[in-house]
Amino acid sequence: MNAIRIKGLTVRAGRKTILDDLGFEVRQNDFLVIIGPNGAGKTTLLRTICGLSEKVFGEVMVLGKPLEGYSRRKLAATVALVAQQVNLDFAFTVEETVLMGRSPHLALLEQETKHDYEIAGQAMTFTQVDHLADRRLSQLSGGERQRVMIARAICQQPRIMLLDEPTAALDPAHQLHIMQLMQRLQEEEGVTVLMVSHDLNLAAMFGSRILLIKDGRGILSGTPEEIITPDNLRQAYGCAMHVDTHPLAGTPRVSLVPGQ
Repeated sequence: MNAIRIKGLTVRAGRKTILDDLGFEVRQNDFLVIIGPNGAGKTTLLRTICGLSEKVFGEVMVLGKPLEGYSRRKLAATVALVAQQVNLDFAFTVEETVLMGRSPHLALLEQETKHDYEIAGQAMTFTQVDHLADRRLSQLSGGERQRVMIARAICQQPRIMLLDEPTAALDPAHQLHIMQLMQRLQEEEGVTVLMVSHDLNLAAMFGSRILLIKDGRGILSGTPEEIITPDNLRQAYGCAMHVDTHPLAGTPRVSLVPGQ
């Protein structure tokens, strides 16, 4: 059984088609990185899998069950989303924010139990933000806030994790840390990871599979070596890129070609 199976997916916003007859599959425990130019529909795809898109046509299967067969609460307990933009206009602490991830597992107006606090503590330890538990979100750096949002998603105990450009605007050390966290989540906890990224080198280094999208359509899907090639990247991005092999990681390495 696949973690995600999408067939003939079309999503519209008004008269504009964002995703157009998209189809692909994600195996359980895959680390799929979704790449493609701006406006390709990558964020819309993640939102659709979470049940947040309107005017959706086609088939979206989550763990062998149609998306429309899930209640909001059950879907939130199965699929977690770490969005690119996070509203920080509230004065919650790190612990309070992470505990929000337990909401799908609680009845209406039910208070968190000792077990919920234990799960939140484990999530904060996993993402190395436990020492920040009493700090306000507004007091954190960008990298710390991103790890808190990931901890909140982990606290949902999902089987599928969706992340929308989690390393954007982070320095290289924090980028590497976030990617290693996702790799650990996949390998140690068996979580299927789908991540949108504009960093082709991180995608090649950490993704077990790559999905290349352009104009709302999936152009190609396969291993990093199969997808990240000069011809494929030129087709998607419209510019020349040099691809060789990373001397340490052994994965495809992408460089821009000046003047192209």
